[in-house]
Amino acid sequence: MDGQELYGIFDTHAHYDDERFAQDREALLSSLPGEGVCGVVNAASDLPSARAGIALAERFPYVWAAAGIHPHEAQKAPADAMGQLRALLAHPRVVALGEIGLDYHYDFSPREAQQDLFAQQLALAKELDVPVIVHDREAHEDTLRLLKRYQPRGVVHCFSGSVEMAEEILKLGMYIGLGGAVTFKNARKPVEVAAMVPADRLVLETDAPYMTPVPFRGQRCHSGLIRYTAAAIAAVRGEEPQALTDQARANACRLYGIPPAALKLA
Repeated sequence: MDGQELYGIFDTHAHYDDERFAQDREALLSSLPGEGVCGVVNAASDLPSARAGIALAERFPYVWAAAGIHPHEAQKAPADAMGQLRALLAHPRVVALGEIGLDYHYDFSPREAQQDLFAQQLALAKELDVPVIVHDREAHEDTLRLLKRYQPRGVVHCFSGSVEMAEEILKLGMYIGLGGAVTFKNARKPVEVAAMVPADRLVLETDAPYMTPVPFRGQRCHSGLIRYTAAAIAAVRGEEPQALTDQARANACRLYGIPPAALKLA
């Protein structure tokens, strides 16, 4: 698969606070502009990781942060979680509430706890008028039910649902985030969704250090590898990778409320 050089890459979802970056985090983040990356949103998994993401965003001008509590952490959420999130979301480098949602694959937290926390965070996002970053793994029906109930702005990241579900997400005015899964050998649903998403609703992501695209699957992912994802999606859509990257960047700016002028493209 072609890994041609691209510029103006915006990675809408990464986890550079993850321990897998502990040994070389500074060097790797410093290298991203040389990989064609002009923007990254570091998504949180809990309150400490939200604070770590904010610290990175304060140091690197092309990094922004999201604050939220992942469904894996639902049963560990403190009683004052919404108050703490409210304070974190007021930070000028925080552009979204996330990553939040439901995960019925691992069930690390009871499903009822996941749903309750997801609903609380969706309500907070609506109150504060901030976009959400939604995690949905094997929980399509309940995820869609809650999104329809609260109707937030935002994105369903690492989208794994069907074309029919994607259509429902699009009707809500939300964005579809696609990453390395579109390059996987047996990928079907992500590829079908990649072909049908309107150009102005598609954003690119890595989920770094996870979901590494082919031909580097099994290695640690980073934002520069989006070029392989972009090439795969562009091939499915009959588009040029750079044109797709440019459109996805414009979508990311609109999604997160980031002025395009804030990005350094070269």
